Amino acid sequence: MSFGTLPLLVSLLAVQAQSPKPSQPSATSATLVASTPLPGQPNLLVSGIPPVPSGLERRVHPYLESRSALLLDVADDGKQVLIATRFADVNQLHIVESPMGARTQLTFTPEPIAEAQFLPGTLETLIYRQDVGGGEFFQLYRLDRSTGRSELLTDGKSRHESFKISQDGQWLAYSGTGRNGKDTDVYVAPASNPRQARRVTEAEGAWLPVDFSRDGSKLLVQQVRSVADVDLHVVDLKTNALRQLTPKEGMGGVADALFTPDGQGVYLLTDRYSDFSELYRLELAKAPDTGVPLSLTRSIPWNVEKLVLSPDGRQLALSVNEDGASRIYLVNTRTQALEPVSLPQGVLTELKFPHRRSDTLFFSLTTARSPADVWRLDLRTKKTERWTRSEVGGLNTGAFAEPERVRYASTAGVQVPAYLYLPVGRSGKVPVVTVFHGGPEGQSRPTFNPFVQFLVTELKMAVLLPNVRGSEGYGKAYRAMDDGVKREQSLADIGATLDFIASHPRLDASRVGVYGGSYGGYMVLATAAFFPERIQAVVDVVGISSLPSFLQNTQAYRRDLRRAEYGDERDPEVRKVQERISPLGAVERIRAALYVQQGKNDPRVPQSEAEQVVKAVRARGADVWYMLALDEGHGFNKKPNKDYALTTAFMFLEKHLSPEPSAPPEPK
Repeated sequence: MSFGTLPLLVSLLAVQAQSPKPSQPSATSATLVASTPLPGQPNLLVSGIPPVPSGLERRVHPYLESRSALLLDVADDGKQVLIATRFADVNQLHIVESPMGARTQLTFTPEPIAEAQFLPGTLETLIYRQDVGGGEFFQLYRLDRSTGRSELLTDGKSRHESFKISQDGQWLAYSGTGRNGKDTDVYVAPASNPRQARRVTEAEGAWLPVDFSRDGSKLLVQQVRSVADVDLHVVDLKTNALRQLTPKEGMGGVADALFTPDGQGVYLLTDRYSDFSELYRLELAKAPDTGVPLSLTRSIPWNVEKLVLSPDGRQLALSVNEDGASRIYLVNTRTQALEPVSLPQGVLTELKFPHRRSDTLFFSLTTARSPADVWRLDLRTKKTERWTRSEVGGLNTGAFAEPERVRYASTAGVQVPAYLYLPVGRSGKVPVVTVFHGGPEGQSRPTFNPFVQFLVTELKMAVLLPNVRGSEGYGKAYRAMDDGVKREQSLADIGATLDFIASHPRLDASRVGVYGGSYGGYMVLATAAFFPERIQAVVDVVGISSLPSFLQNTQAYRRDLRRAEYGDERDPEVRKVQERISPLGAVERIRAALYVQQGKNDPRVPQSEAEQVVKAVRARGADVWYMLALDEGHGFNKKPNKDYALTTAFMFLEKHLSPEPSAPPEPK
């Protein structure tokens, strides 16, 4: 493992000393469940969890050492890439200067960094976004590589959702809740002096920057009410005039948008005019009164997810989600001709053109057998070149399982798409773990997942990843099937999933576990409460136990967004349905073993959601495992915490689903 040349040190303590510490959201001020610090990891409070057998630790260890390389940005000339990868406990910024070259680490903070960009025109200055303790109160920082020091650019206390930099490097746009702590406004500032930021939107709801025109005179912004209800606007940065570009009638999502090179038009990805997100071109002078614009991708019956425009303006590169896997399409902006590019089956996480090169495209790709890595596509030859190769603990990734696409029937004519992983080398029926994704507008896709691979390869269990109604990727009608009170109908997909398991010749319906995080946590608790006889083990990670209390206690800046998805709990009729389908109201029916994992600083699904279900199930005399991470939020980003959460989840599932666990828990 090479770290390259002497890394530049960034001190988070120095950054924090320049500003007040961001406020840390928490729905509860104290732990409701009696817990004790884990020996050696006092930031983890545990209750009811036995010690991990050393034999299991040794088997799990290589899987936990996997890392990925996430593409964040590309140098103007395409000769360097900026990535996020982990060599210690969390993802940090690194530079790679050649294909398969050394990863030179730039930041060394105790908190992860997942978004960063070069300031155009220089490689010495980076802008990045980071929070503290998983609380998601993100701040913007500027890293000066010549000194290795970072400077806080935002107020240090409100939440900042995203940022954009103009192509000439003169302007910085970002979103923030500084005005009232609830609504997210868009700010624009000179990149040389971000303290001179001014608000260019000031309205209720969530507003986010999207793209600067090439001359820096205009900014695209989007107003987000829900994933299915987004409007695109343009701001004249000289006058602050705001004009809506999408029609005022109707609604639709906006996946992405970019100015044309002359700034007189916009390339837009939206599902407003069809069931899938398609590419359109809008003329600013005519929008929004243009009727239905011409789709440039009508021949592709899947969601177009990302788009980037070459510097010369002659070519668009698109990422398309084809039944869960990604494909790149190239679009000639003059002829509108579409050209697909062949890739291994996997999922693209980013697309980037260098600012001064139109002949090369960089992307991140992950497959079921390999973590995300950076690749370069030569647009002249259509040949790919690998720039990073992320490690997987020394394991032979060729032995990892590949998923099979399956579909099975549910109610109302719904066909549930899913991915099924089956173990090799084990005869007869095998235990199965069903993994429900979060969102709810998420999607299980063929990405690398060490949790799945350990279950399949080492524990010889099957893993089923369903995309129940409400999932992204299969059209907006499918995505909307669980909105509001229709969520009650989506519970039928749990029953359909269990029926599929019972009908499959390789799956043992008497040994079924469920695992899920966030909304997936709600789904596993709902499985336990409403299908109690059909499962044996439940792992709930930062999950919702009561829809009304979740909506009341989630952070104010996101409450209206979630009401658009789950329904408004203040409406008595809606609340009746929410209470009827909330697992907390049916805990007396839960028979499966339960393991709950939670982050104390979670701004989305607060700590109270975890602890109220643990307390209620234990009141019935049932044994429940519980883990609370004091320095995490909505999930686990720090390696020691993630390692313990995954290892104990393996121990729990093996205990309850395997007839002969590989190693019994050691006595205390």
